Amino acid sequence: MKNYDVTALGELLIDFTENGVSNQGNPLFEANPGGAPCNVLAMLSRLGHKTAFIGKVGKDFFGKQLKDAITEIGINADSLYQDEEIHTTLALVHTYPDGDRDFSFYRNPGADMMLTETEIPVEQIRDSKIFHFGTLSMTHEGVRAATRKAIGIAKEADAVISFDPNLRPPLWKSLEDAKEQVKYGLGHCDILKISDNEIQWFTGEEDFDAGIEKIRQEYQIPLILLSMGKEGSRAYYKDFRVEVKPFLQENTIETTGAGDTFGGCCLHYVLKYGIDNFDKLKLLEMLTFANAAASIITTRKGALRVMPSLAEIEELIKNRKN
Repeated sequence: MKNYDVTALGELLIDFTENGVSNQGNPLFEANPGGAPCNVLAMLSRLGHKTAFIGKVGKDFFGKQLKDAITEIGINADSLYQDEEIHTTLALVHTYPDGDRDFSFYRNPGADMMLTETEIPVEQIRDSKIFHFGTLSMTHEGVRAATRKAIGIAKEADAVISFDPNLRPPLWKSLEDAKEQVKYGLGHCDILKISDNEIQWFTGEEDFDAGIEKIRQEYQIPLILLSMGKEGSRAYYKDFRVEVKPFLQENTIETTGAGDTFGGCCLHYVLKYGIDNFDKLKLLEMLTFANAAASIITTRKGALRVMPSLAEIEELIKNRKN
């Protein structure tokens, strides 16, 4: 038996989210802990799973805030390193009226890019049922090598490998470079969580099913999860294609963290049933649960610290059925 349900590697940063205007008419920003891999872990921790994070922040005020935040919600921070020279990565999140958002990053460099191969905790990864990663830890050579080393260790230890491209174009030298790293992720994962715009960008197919089919033909990925925002989500598994409608909220504030919340809930079901044991009903159950949780997070600012509880998610599902 392995001690950790899910270990994730990647970026942990501060999301500066808009929070009104000052008396002088200037925009006010709230410093929310963020970063896709830790958002996924936060949802899993909220559901009672044992999680651990591998990454790097600066030895500064924000780095301390982030370490305190993930420790507070139950994520093991033994492999969260602090860089003596490079500051914690920052992101400014601009929210549009419909809740969608755009990002500006202060990361040239940022501490999350400084993780090295020698800092990868071999035994911790070997002691994990699922290893999760994205592409922000693959934008630059050093942290890319560290990520690939971690993936290799996880593979050797028979961990289930989970991958979310989480494309952020401003962080790449070129989108061709991004595409190469996504290909690497696709070639090494058992679970792919991908968004509607990412599948269109990567495959060149406007139709989601056609895009997924292209990926399935080239990469034998057992479980592919497609998040489609206001259109809901789909799961592709063996001969099954299951689609579930979204839970639309009247009081949506922003969508930051919605995809990560969705992904974390799906990993919760992989831990519950095992990746080899899904059928159509279990896939429907998984997507319904994940859609409900994702919809709740859109009503809150930030994500990592405010993940929905099991009771909240179940209540939302129950009310829709009624």
